[in-house]
Amino acid sequence: RERCMVAGKPIHIGCEDARRFLVGHLGLRRDRSRGGARGVRDLLADLRCIQLDPLDRIGTNADLVAFARVPGITRGDVYSHLLPGHAFEHMAKERCLLPAAAFPYYRERMVAGYRHRWDGILDLSEALLSEVLAEIGERGPIAQTELSDRGRLTPPRDAWLRDTIPTNSVAVEKLWNRAQVVVCGRAGNTKLYDVPERALPDVHDVEPTLEFDRWALLERVEAAGLMAMTAGPQWKVIEEARTSDLPQEMVAEGLLEMVTVEGSPRKYLAPAGFVTRDLPDDDGRMRILDALDPLVWDRKLVQQIFDFDYVWEVYKPKAKRIWGYYVCPILHRGRIVGRFEGRYSDGRLEVEQLWVEDGAEFDDQAWRTALERHETALGS
Repeated sequence: RERCMVAGKPIHIGCEDARRFLVGHLGLRRDRSRGGARGVRDLLADLRCIQLDPLDRIGTNADLVAFARVPGITRGDVYSHLLPGHAFEHMAKERCLLPAAAFPYYRERMVAGYRHRWDGILDLSEALLSEVLAEIGERGPIAQTELSDRGRLTPPRDAWLRDTIPTNSVAVEKLWNRAQVVVCGRAGNTKLYDVPERALPDVHDVEPTLEFDRWALLERVEAAGLMAMTAGPQWKVIEEARTSDLPQEMVAEGLLEMVTVEGSPRKYLAPAGFVTRDLPDDDGRMRILDALDPLVWDRKLVQQIFDFDYVWEVYKPKAKRIWGYYVCPILHRGRIVGRFEGRYSDGRLEVEQLWVEDGAEFDDQAWRTALERHETALGS
């Protein structure tokens, strides 16, 4: 490692050190010592957020993030061990599970007027929103489809929305966006909503101790490990902070580090003291990662330090895909050694396609063990 000692200059690290730090920092060198509910809750506290996605070929993204790091858990445990009481859903890097401790900050920011994607298109009166909130308070936990019928809304002709949409759906999402209701559980892809007083009793009325952008930037950098200063989804909700003086102020205060990585002009924010953090030895286990695992959030960084060119192609037409519909990276001993496309059906995890990276030392026995472990987690 080479650290520039001139004030204001970034720390410069090589690709090998960047790989080692990210894999260790993001919990992919060794399984957590605890499994079960405690293991999942500690994992979320350390990762700061787990991105959510409804697609489920071999488990959802939340499942796969936990499978790669927590021993002995099974499909759906990440939700049942966290909701309610220990987590809530909101926007961080896209829609994520967030630790309950983050709720007071989101409550303050969102109630203060963070805009919703339907504002100006499907506006609702405060009286109607209060009515829906009161019903959830009386009847929750509840799915929005179970609320009293309030008809449908028709968007303006020039809006990006084309079809009518249930009034309850708009109301619940706006209340959720304001953190006035929270997701307190899931039945498949159906979300159950409740008021924070009941779903998050330990934190719903706690006062934040930091200004939102300062707190969120610390959390987001811990979540990413190395967070590029360029625009992107990692800055969602705090985009204005990226171009403000706040990042440099927090670097000057010693709360964050500014970093450059061998072979790239990009600058990254890293947690303070990251170069001296104690990281565990690798346990030798091969891990199946999801396309939305935090290790591969930054595709340019992944290409730079792992020499792994990765694109998630679920939204590409079949004819334009290079690899496949839902292709997952394979991590072994700190390197991404391949990718595969699979499907779980009738109690079996089927490998539809497997690609080994050029020059990678691919351990067939470790791969078989990884598949068996993953199949067990999906089928239990």
